[in-house]
Amino acid sequence: MLNPTLKKVEPLPDYKLKLLYENGELKIFDVKPYISGDWYGMLKDKDYFNTVHIISSGTGIEWLDGQDIAPHELYELSSTK
Repeated sequence: MLNPTLKKVEPLPDYKLKLLYENGELKIFDVKPYISGDWYGMLKDKDYFNTVHIISSGTGIEWLDGQDIAPHELYELSSTK
């Protein structure tokens, strides 16, 4: 099953993302478990973390240097708060 298309991503405090999907679902994804190592560790910088954006297809998100999180993880591991 395909995940709904993302319409909006908003960085939140404490390394969380607010995700709005085309079907109206609003979800919160916690990025903290991913922030380690040289590549994803860059996300610890709040200014850099805030550069998150939706990729052109609307299937996922990424940061300026290409860090991303798999679309199915974003959708399935998010809470519905």
